[in-house]
Amino acid sequence: MTATNQHFILAYGSLISSESRAKTGETGQVWPVKLHGFERHWAVVDPDMDMSTVAIQKSENAACNGILVAVAEDQIALFDEREIGYQRSQVLPEQLTAYLDEPLPEGTYWVYHTEEIKHPEDACPIVLSYVDVILSGCLEHGDAFALDFLALTKGWQSPLINDRPQPRYPRAQPELPTERLNRLLAPVCTLSNKELAITYDA
Repeated sequence: MTATNQHFILAYGSLISSESRAKTGETGQVWPVKLHGFERHWAVVDPDMDMSTVAIQKSENAACNGILVAVAEDQIALFDEREIGYQRSQVLPEQLTAYLDEPLPEGTYWVYHTEEIKHPEDACPIVLSYVDVILSGCLEHGDAFALDFLALTKGWQSPLINDRPQPRYPRAQPELPTERLNRLLAPVCTLSNKELAITYDA
């Protein structure tokens, strides 16, 4: 396969986590990047999930961080199925800024986005089991990358619950240690330190 025929997905939520990606399909090398021209929000994308997820929409002067993930062409349909409710569109190379001092790969870049943001509500709140997966993935690329995720995501004032004892997120990772995640979350989270301290059931 030539470089121009290679495909890459821009992951900006749970797909940042290597363990979470592996539950959907085979992926290759990753590159941490900042995507320009899109803004990330907490949003209700699928009301049947009883929880909100992150979504991005086009916004000229905005940016969000994520990772560029190498994906074989025959695996893209698996990620389309996982990201149902989102649109997949092509991203131009000039919309990406690399975190690391190395060139980004050549190929076709894709991102899943939405046209309209429906804000979280009590019936579909932000849930910690999902946030934990995202933040653990961000930490694979360092604390600064995780802090950028928090700063470049809008809607933290939305309804949020600690569902760790009974995770609503179907790809939850209950083995994750939560102390470090709680420290990162505390400045943006509406939960008290006591509420954050509730962890996964054994």
